[in-house]
Amino acid sequence: KSHSEQSAAEPVDESSVKKMILTFEKRSYKNQELRIKFPDNPEKFMESELDLNDIIQEMHVIATMPDLYHLLVELNAVHSLLGLLSHENTDILSLTDYLLQELTDIDTLHESEEGAEVLIDALLEGQVVALLVQNMERLDEQVKEEADGNYNTLAIIENMAEFRPGLCTEAAQQGLMQWLLKRIKAKMPFDANKLYCSEILAILLQNNDNTRELLGEMDGIDVLLQQLSVFKRHNPSTAEEQEMMENLFDALCSCLMLPANRDRFLRGEGLQLMNLMLRKKMSRTSALKVLDHGMIGPEGADNCHKFVDILGLRTIFPLFMKTPKKMKKTGASEKEHEEHVCSIIASMLRNLKSQQRSRLLNKFTENDCEKVDRLMELHFKYLEAVQQADKRIEGEKHEMVRRGEILDDSMEDEFYLRRLDAGLFVLQLICYIMVEISNSGISQLQQRVHQILNLRGGSVKVVRHIMREYAESIGDGKSDEFKEAERKRIMDLVDNF
Repeated sequence: KSHSEQSAAEPVDESSVKKMILTFEKRSYKNQELRIKFPDNPEKFMESELDLNDIIQEMHVIATMPDLYHLLVELNAVHSLLGLLSHENTDILSLTDYLLQELTDIDTLHESEEGAEVLIDALLEGQVVALLVQNMERLDEQVKEEADGNYNTLAIIENMAEFRPGLCTEAAQQGLMQWLLKRIKAKMPFDANKLYCSEILAILLQNNDNTRELLGEMDGIDVLLQQLSVFKRHNPSTAEEQEMMENLFDALCSCLMLPANRDRFLRGEGLQLMNLMLRKKMSRTSALKVLDHGMIGPEGADNCHKFVDILGLRTIFPLFMKTPKKMKKTGASEKEHEEHVCSIIASMLRNLKSQQRSRLLNKFTENDCEKVDRLMELHFKYLEAVQQADKRIEGEKHEMVRRGEILDDSMEDEFYLRRLDAGLFVLQLICYIMVEISNSGISQLQQRVHQILNLRGGSVKVVRHIMREYAESIGDGKSDEFKEAERKRIMDLVDNF
């Protein structure tokens, strides 16, 4: 009976689901038995395969009832479904994939947390990811149905990773990372599956040092750089291709959070590639973001020096002097652009030594200190934005106190995050650059900074206050020695400002 006839005949309830699962179990077992007995005689097992095919299709109705998922586990159907992932007939395989994709649909999972937990546990216990990866290796993506099968497989993985981010490390180690990298660099025309792979790769790397390390060890940084280098000559030709490019950039940024990958990026000539991509509108913001991730903190020192050596200052300073107007297309904001550029310059001031440092400071003196003028223009722009936000927040605090509400630490943190978002973060970077160049021993720079501050009614006190607050918040996840030394370094710069 077709799906609709059956639901018309009897409402689907717990007992009919049980019956359906038991039928599935029987048919699955029978098919397996006949295939073992008559491996070379399809007509002996073909009928059992068609029956199996039908019941798998019927079972889609279970995907609308996550509160009955426990039955799939208790009656051993999860185990059998996983077994079908290595079925010789790729049609059965694709159907099973599709059913698992429906069962793990993220909205369905959230309808019944309990049912979802039970199902995901059983799948993971059955090594689902390893099986799915073997599956994808078997399928031939030149055949449309098999390519669709891989797409569904990726959807199952995405559903599970979204529902339980903790499984990313295990999934990556069970062959998924290796397969994704292989598929991303395969010499095949761009398609939906390649886009999906880039998306899953970016998901695996989010906030996860284990997967970042794994990718680094598998030479994945080179794979990402090779794939991105396609876009240094021509822009992505479709919205989908652009989305893939951005996923690969995101993946690269995630990887660079791990210090060991900074060196791989350097050796893979990542700086040269990003420096070229800064010249293309479509990739500019993403390339800035990657450079920012690669150069930040003490682990970014080698990349900072190399960036100056490859003449990166010639590319970055024009972007500092003038924020590109046409940023609507790529969806990047003016603030995001200015934040990354200022962060890169701040990282260089922090990390550069000797001749590279002199070259950076020379940039600030050339053309009658025009870079300092621009820096001060940005200072007042963001100072005003922050003062506006502070006014709003003060008003809200006042209201809260009036209503007798308590301003606890978490509330204060929330307000601080809002201020950072309103522009305080960029303002801190700008003030850091101001105090660094004022302490550079080049009197011309110090004079110009103070001259413009006075001229525009700014104040040294305000800058010092901003820097003190910045020094307090420094060094997430770093050792106490580092935090202390860094605070002291910043406060010395501030005292001499």
